[in-house]
Parts: sequence; structure tokens; C-alpha cells
Amino acid sequence: MAFDFDFILATDRPALLALSTMQSLATVKAVLSSLGYKVHVASNHEDFLFRFGRVQYQLVVLEELFAASTPEENLTLRQLKQMPMSQRRHAVSILIGERFRTLDPMQAFLESFHAVVNSADLESFGPVVQQTVADHDLFIQTFQETHQRLVHSAA
Repeated sequence: MAFDFDFILATDRPALLALSTMQSLATVKAVLSSLGYKVHVASNHEDFLFRFGRVQYQLVVLEELFAASTPEENLTLRQLKQMPMSQRRHAVSILIGERFRTLDPMQAFLESFHAVVNSADLESFGPVVQQTVADHDLFIQTFQETHQRLVHSAA
């Protein structure tokens, strides 16, 4: 299987999409492009895992039924949930599905994602991405500062 890659520059903001619904894919891709992301689209589970393992994506958007008819059949979703946090901490992850309430923090936590979005709310996807990324950046900055203080005090 051949994989197409763009060169990723230090100034790029790479995003990886795993969406099966063409309408959702078009909407999300347009929104992310307008927000300045360099968008890559995974065609299947193997393609997603290959790309995710080789590029430090800043944003990952996954559809609950990506290449599957039930969430349990979604190999990408299962792999992401089982992946150690150290391997996925660099990416803000957003899960799209019909059973979610957009930006419900408890549902996002239960799914091991930064945010969940109801499929019917994709018209407001831009503000959702901006809020989720801002929240993540604030948390990570605080986490890193605390980590640095602990490292310096232990030395």
C-alpha cells in the first residue's frame, strides 16, 4: 500500500482526519483549512495508524463509525483508547458521533478524548476546535510548568 505524505514544516499545524461520511469530511476539512491546519485524511484504519505513528499531529478528528458499522468495530477508536498517553499527548483529539452532546466533558472523558461533537453540530465545528485547542494548550502549559518545578526541586 502506498502512502502519500506532504512535507511537514516546523510552522505547520498538521491535523489528521478519520471520517467516513463525505459530508462530514468536507465540512471538517474546510473548517480546519480555514483555521490554518495542514489536513491529512486517513483512508482506513491501517492508514490512520501509519500516519499517526510518523507525524506529531496537533489535531486528530475521528468519527465514531470510521470504517465501521458500530463503535466496537472501529479499530482506530479502540487503538487510540488503548494507546498510552505519552504517545498521544501531543494531539488534541475530537470524536464525532450521533450519540454525543457537543462539548460534554464527561462523555469526552469516558471516551478518552479531549472533546466530543454531535454529528448534527458540525456547522459550529470551528468554534468547537478553537475552544478545545485553547483549553488543551492552557492545561498542557500548566502541566509542563508544574513538571519543570518538580524536576528542579528534586535536583
